[in-house]
Amino acid sequence: MKAYLTSCLEKVAADYIEIRYEKIRAVEIHYVGKELEAIGESSEKGGAIRAKSKGGWSFVSFNDIDKLKDYLRLAVDEARLIKKGKIKLAPVRSVDKKVSTEVRKDPRQISLEEKYLLCSRYNQILLSSKQIQTSDLKYADVRMIKYFLNSEGTYIEQERIDTVLGMTAIARRGDNIQSAHEGIGGVGGYELVEGREEEAEKAVQRAEDLLRAEPARGGIYTVIVDPKLSGVFAHEAFGHLSEADFLYENRRMQKIMRLGRIFGSSQLNIIDEPKIKGEGGYYLYDDEGVEAQKTYLIKEGKLVGRLHSRETAARMEEHPTGNARAISYEYPPIVRMSNTYIAPGDKTLEEMIAEVEEGIYVKGFRGGQTNLEMFTFSPEEGYLIRKGKLGKKVRDLNLTGNIFTTLSNIENIGNDLVFFTGPGGCGKGAQSPLPVSTGGPHLKIREVVVGGR
Repeated sequence: MKAYLTSCLEKVAADYIEIRYEKIRAVEIHYVGKELEAIGESSEKGGAIRAKSKGGWSFVSFNDIDKLKDYLRLAVDEARLIKKGKIKLAPVRSVDKKVSTEVRKDPRQISLEEKYLLCSRYNQILLSSKQIQTSDLKYADVRMIKYFLNSEGTYIEQERIDTVLGMTAIARRGDNIQSAHEGIGGVGGYELVEGREEEAEKAVQRAEDLLRAEPARGGIYTVIVDPKLSGVFAHEAFGHLSEADFLYENRRMQKIMRLGRIFGSSQLNIIDEPKIKGEGGYYLYDDEGVEAQKTYLIKEGKLVGRLHSRETAARMEEHPTGNARAISYEYPPIVRMSNTYIAPGDKTLEEMIAEVEEGIYVKGFRGGQTNLEMFTFSPEEGYLIRKGKLGKKVRDLNLTGNIFTTLSNIENIGNDLVFFTGPGGCGKGAQSPLPVSTGGPHLKIREVVVGGR
């Protein structure tokens, strides 16, 4: 492949050219209730070209690699038509690498029938209670090989295998409808999704328990959030604000997200780290051929970094971080997160609960939205805290606030970092879903606005 891509690239000339080519094989199984909505295998091949000639980028995607020379000429011709602007790329060293993925059980060696039987067993567990109205189960395994070549001498071949499983139990009693979800998987083999009966049972139990729980009362509380929700908080509420393509287009947020600004206590660290093996956002080189790296966004309470492509790094006179990613060859790479998390502190959950006179412990993530620095998140469940002890379960609540105020209100950070990956992923612009992972420890936050009854 390298020889062919190189021979084609040598036939054209521009300031900069890159070629991405992908081979994809995927299996999908999807249950909704008792109905098998989808099952099957698929394969796809395709590529993309970006060319730069002073004025700006051109982008061409294709499926027929035998016509690559024609597509390269088209991309270069289109780039020369762009008269306005001048794109610069931050310099990076060229590399020649081949990256493979090692798994204990290659999903390709497992028959579709065996995968179907596994999913059917889990789905039967999800539907095993009379109070469960329906279920939603999604299984997928994807093997992708990416080839990358550019006019600066970089060639990278990367293999990636993802295996993921999502299980949701939906319970109903009259007009009261409650759901509980379990997401499992990441970069790895079939072993990630085997033996998950207990997770299916937990989803059923939580959904049933929520039917019996009372709605939460709204107010301002000290809140303890679990690792799943703290990871979502790091990703959705702060991570997107740290993506440099968003920042350089928004002058107001540039002033707010000023490097060196203090956002929290010295115990607060928020990190994006692609090289964590097994997690959904794992990779060694991004879709511009830049080596992935660990990037501190907040370090000891201070804003110290942001996520970059080569273009945004040049615009903002900073260094590339290896965060240019595309969901497929049909799209150009844009600045995206990988594995984004809040680093652990030194408090145990029990210590944090014991310090709360009146508050709420919230767990899981049901949904939410962000609007610049404002957020609203809906936990899956909550527990009242009274005089340092957990009380009754509550439901139908949400957390609302300003991200920067909330960061400064973090009083304690737990010692129990946990990562979460599952079906789906991150959405940005027209590119969704992108595999990522979120993580964090328990957090104790004061003065959180809790919406409820």
